Amino acid sequence: MEQTLILNIAQLLTFPGLDAPRRGRDLSSVGLIRDAAVLIEEGLIVSAGPRDVILKRTSPEKCRIVDAQGRVVLPGFVDAHTHPVFAAPRLFDFEQRAQGKTYAEIATGGGGILSTVDLVRKSSAESLMAAFKFWTQKFLESGTTTLEAKSGYGLDWENERKILRVLTQVGKEGPLEIVPTFLGAHAVPPELRERREVYLRRVIEEMIPQVAGENLARFVDVFCEGGYFSKEESRQILEASKKAGLGLKIHAEQLSRNGGAALAADIEAASADHLDFADDSDIRALARTNVVACLVPGSNYFLSKPYPSARKLIDAGAAVALATDFNPGTCPCWDMRMILSIACTQMKMKIEEALSASIVNGAWAASLGKTHGTLQAGKVADLVCHEAQDYRELPYYFAQSPVLWTMKKGEIVFRRSG
Repeated sequence: MEQTLILNIAQLLTFPGLDAPRRGRDLSSVGLIRDAAVLIEEGLIVSAGPRDVILKRTSPEKCRIVDAQGRVVLPGFVDAHTHPVFAAPRLFDFEQRAQGKTYAEIATGGGGILSTVDLVRKSSAESLMAAFKFWTQKFLESGTTTLEAKSGYGLDWENERKILRVLTQVGKEGPLEIVPTFLGAHAVPPELRERREVYLRRVIEEMIPQVAGENLARFVDVFCEGGYFSKEESRQILEASKKAGLGLKIHAEQLSRNGGAALAADIEAASADHLDFADDSDIRALARTNVVACLVPGSNYFLSKPYPSARKLIDAGAAVALATDFNPGTCPCWDMRMILSIACTQMKMKIEEALSASIVNGAWAASLGKTHGTLQAGKVADLVCHEAQDYRELPYYFAQSPVLWTMKKGEIVFRRSG
């Protein structure tokens, strides 16, 4: 079996450590190696370290050589919170928000989540798949190699299944790895606005068993928020999901404090996401568990809202991840490098913390930490060569730090022309 050897790496970040979500001081451990090399076989890391050490294990003449051209190489980003299957951007929402309208006012005027739901319901699976494939290329071009991707813009079984099938099919075709999540409990559909208990029962008794039965998702998520799903309703949904053998996620404390973070800690969810309104007791509860606190500051930036308390979470010992929240309404950003910049400049995360959060803990938030997120022997060979000589350039040159090439399972899947 031919081996692949990556040479001429100015800086290699390996993220060494225990196979567990990173927290505290471990979140700053990036494993910087200068003048490095990586040896790959059958899509997995054989060894990553100083060039002289790696060359003692193999001969370049026997390997396929990939040249990093004196640049920075990192594991691929694992974006652990996105809503990427939709029919069109919500430009109306953006225009109205720029004129000072609130989220509630925009929804009342015909915008918001339900406007996307209406378009998705009217769209064919083929058109949704074509649009999603366009976005997958954008993720790869920006250094993301694994994507957690939610449904939630169908809000009935026919259309939720349509979205999940798109996610599953595109994931099978690759090269971007997709982790599908069922978010039927994103909102109550307009046709059942006055009978929300009917929709709750459908999600619990019909949709979740069908999702599990057809193997359409690895996780179930719920929007625990006033006007959407209460803490008790969210508990019912997640307990049914756990019984069905599905992983658990929760949109928690996004628009107000509703108990979602405490619920996530209690039921041992894989992640609690957003956490904009989490208080000190929520932070302590999360820090005592392996629940990953997945922060999505791109949406705060886009909506001009206060940022979640990343510093408090990290200092308390919680495992913090970063994700884009890519979606057509509140965060049309697919580039994790922009999220790194926001995290460092607005949430006062250290550069190393932000990188670990977007790679290592992103993998744990997607329940892939055992196989993804670090450059250790036996892990998946997902690597990105950034057009930089120093890893600190990634958040520094926000929106101006291109990727030279992206590798998925040992194969180059994107290479920048020129």
